[in-house]
Amino acid sequence: MAKNNNNNRNMSVEEAGKKGGEKVSEKYNQKHFEEIGQKGGEKTSDKYDKQHFEEIGKKGGETVSDKYDQEHFEEIGQKGGETTSQKKDKEFYQEIGQKGGEKTSEKHGEEFYEDIGKKGGRNSNSNR
Repeated sequence: MAKNNNNNRNMSVEEAGKKGGEKVSEKYNQKHFEEIGQKGGEKTSDKYDKQHFEEIGKKGGETVSDKYDQEHFEEIGQKGGETTSQKKDKEFYQEIGQKGGEKTSEKHGEEFYEDIGKKGGRNSNSNR
């Protein structure tokens, strides 16, 4: 254990790490950390391919999914949606809606919309 000179007791690794982190945080500003983070991200991106990031993302997602239940995700989704709606205006939602529609159109094509239109038409006729 690390020696603590304040009262001659031993510090845990966690305490020593926290103390060191606080010192570094006092020494450097946010811009410094953004720059080194950017450099680290670029190095990591150069080192690994897309498949690597997909695999670790999938593993991380599975771990989080195993740890929390559906109610947790509903709660954080609700909170995120509320926060976003408070910060964004109608124009923002129109813009992302249009982008989403365009992407869907590019991905699926005309036939996709014809099929779902027919299904919708059949369902609305059966509800009369």
